Amino acid sequence: MHRAMVFQSLFLLPLLFSLTTATATAKRLRTIPRLSPIGPRVWLDHPDQILGESVREDLETFFYNQTLDHFNYRPESYDTFLQRYLINSKNWGGANARAPILVYLGAEAPIDEDLDAVGFLVDTAVEFSSLLVYLEHRYYGKSIPFGSREEALKNASTLGYFNSAQAIADYAAIIIHIKKTLQAKDSPVIVIGGSYGGMLASWFRLKYPHIALGALASSAPVLYFDDITPQYGYYALVSKDFRGASETCYQTIRKSWEEIDEVASKPDGLSILSKKFKTCNPLTDASELKNHLDSTYASAAQYNKPPTYPVNKVCGGIDGGGFGDDLLGRVFGGLVAYKGNRSCYVNEPTNQSETSVGWRWQTCSEMVIPIGYGNDSMFPPDPFDLKAYIEDCKSLYNVTPRFHWVTTYYGGHNIRLILQRFASNIIFSNGLRDPYSSGGVLENISDTVVAVKTVNGSHCLDILFAKETDPEWLVAQRKTEIKIIKEWINKYYADLSRF
Repeated sequence: MHRAMVFQSLFLLPLLFSLTTATATAKRLRTIPRLSPIGPRVWLDHPDQILGESVREDLETFFYNQTLDHFNYRPESYDTFLQRYLINSKNWGGANARAPILVYLGAEAPIDEDLDAVGFLVDTAVEFSSLLVYLEHRYYGKSIPFGSREEALKNASTLGYFNSAQAIADYAAIIIHIKKTLQAKDSPVIVIGGSYGGMLASWFRLKYPHIALGALASSAPVLYFDDITPQYGYYALVSKDFRGASETCYQTIRKSWEEIDEVASKPDGLSILSKKFKTCNPLTDASELKNHLDSTYASAAQYNKPPTYPVNKVCGGIDGGGFGDDLLGRVFGGLVAYKGNRSCYVNEPTNQSETSVGWRWQTCSEMVIPIGYGNDSMFPPDPFDLKAYIEDCKSLYNVTPRFHWVTTYYGGHNIRLILQRFASNIIFSNGLRDPYSSGGVLENISDTVVAVKTVNGSHCLDILFAKETDPEWLVAQRKTEIKIIKEWINKYYADLSRF
């Protein structure tokens, strides 16, 4: 059984570790799809995906002198680093009016990536008369401790300050600083995040209810930890999305893995596959190709959004037979449909991104998301192997992943029983076509901890910029979220006047 390389590339499609030995029929190594509101960079080829360039002119950049370690009193804990945040005050009603502050919690990437795509804050700024704040996650972008990225990522000693608890403590400190600076003590704060950032938003509300009035957690798989969610949930939903689009497409993909191995086992098999799939470099192992296809299908399902619906595009290419009626020719047709016409498609030259490096550490320390392949999928069965996962992380960092820490620190087990009385003012939004929704909160927990879901929605779709082509169900989802947030704010104002 191969090792589940959870800490592989979560940023590009795909960035693979090299194998020390290569055999033509080796089982594929898999990548865990990135937790990102935007999706893989392949979508930057589509100009309609990035809509918010004009909002940058309304943003002002600041740096906060952030404490390195919020939870320790050793002298080195008091070291500081500059943490970036941005403010858009264009539509703010002001401190005297106690106008709201909407805060976007950055996640596993430079904050720049989300500014041009995550439009929920901008789209609602006039309606809420809100100040908009965007916070960058420590160790990403320009928010680097220890003076340089090289030093910050040097080893487990410097990486030890790189975790979600420190990150939301950072956010608490910056929000307090902003409110004090603007004399906005009574302005209610709503935190917003998507995917890993959505998890941070919900956890922030639980840990810092005195700072954030409420949280919108979009596509936040807070239950995909510690075996709360069946490990096969993600790829079962990927398969369901493809089967729903086309039964013949689903069956072609399901049969293709064995066919790839069979061709690869021939003396010139890897050369045949390299030509068939127009690889950028000759394949050295069948796993290179299988990893790439795996990542393509996963990202197509995760970001299966209108109006293009990538799953339909992939299946259209597979069923269309434009590259031959043979099974692998149809599979290649799916790649072309997904990526467009290119000179090559597989094992493209890439550089390690700061996200792939940073998230690799995070998943080797606390963010252990056990994703495996079950029998109910179009992929070969392959359970998540925790023992091998631990050994891989030890070999990289000499650390043992804390498999149970997220649920210990934030909770998750018996979430309905616990949060119905303990928590309030959290929206868990999900699109049910998103494979990560299998680890999301899909039913209301209480009157104020609510689930807003759409049958056809995809990953973080509700917090992206609104477009004229958005279907009515997406428009309705956003309206529901806005209505709920307004109720929180109005109740806060009523309580404020009484107290």
